[in-house]
Amino acid sequence: MVPSSQLQADAHSVAVTLNEIIAGYTGPATRLRDGMIYATSNGGKRMRAALVMGAARLASGSDKNPQGAQRTAAALEALHAYSLVHDDLPAMDDAQLRRGYPCTHIHFDEATAILVGDALQTMSFEILADPQTHSDAAVRIKLVATLAAASGLDGMAGGQMLDLEAEQGNFDLEAVKAMQAMKTGALIKAAALCGGIVGGGDEGLLAALDGFSRNLGLAFQIADDLLDYQGDEEVLGKPVGQDAARGKGSFVTLLGLDEARQAAVDLVTEADAQLAPWGDDAAYLKSLAAFAIARKS
Repeated sequence: MVPSSQLQADAHSVAVTLNEIIAGYTGPATRLRDGMIYATSNGGKRMRAALVMGAARLASGSDKNPQGAQRTAAALEALHAYSLVHDDLPAMDDAQLRRGYPCTHIHFDEATAILVGDALQTMSFEILADPQTHSDAAVRIKLVATLAAASGLDGMAGGQMLDLEAEQGNFDLEAVKAMQAMKTGALIKAAALCGGIVGGGDEGLLAALDGFSRNLGLAFQIADDLLDYQGDEEVLGKPVGQDAARGKGSFVTLLGLDEARQAAVDLVTEADAQLAPWGDDAAYLKSLAAFAIARKS
């Protein structure tokens, strides 16, 4: 399981970095800035941030560029927060709660929530393009390109479109895998890869991180599907059974609870195998994979 002290330290450092970046904007749009802080303050597990930090340490062998890793992780968290703010909107999932708190469009209003998402998305790329993140422009371009590819038509946005279409209930297992590899998996993969990139990882490590995170992304989504069917609403901070109520195709509806649970375990085993050459140095990333399918929220 994840060393709690390291996970908490990573989550805290990234949360501080992200808050400082947003608070550093001193223009007149204070309501928008407040909305951005609200949307990112209750960050939950900070799983993507932890992946960035862990991959960066594995790549560098130490914390050679802790500020760069923290800023990269903050960019991933900002983009993830944008996706959640927009997912919660009435036109999408029409959610009321996110991690036990009113969704951004409930706490503020729908128009503000849309702009909060827009601003967080663009800010994530601004962070990665800033020399404070890495002194080498080629590295910064690679970070931007990696996150952009994970976020658009062939990544998270495209996956969200497919997720809405899945409410028609005609998605088979392969279609659900493809959808979730885009909707959830693409950003998880980007987190691991961006950590490796900002940490100076070579092509061999980046290829291994790619394989690791592809398997982890699907395992993470299966765990989400399981929680939607049998999770504790108080722990989750939101209602359960939403996917079933909407008639969405999911790993649970297609595989059943037991087979879905085993599939997640098998995927984590495959993910860990990708990092075998790095031995104990990869222990933190492997523990994150185990945590991804054992979590209760």
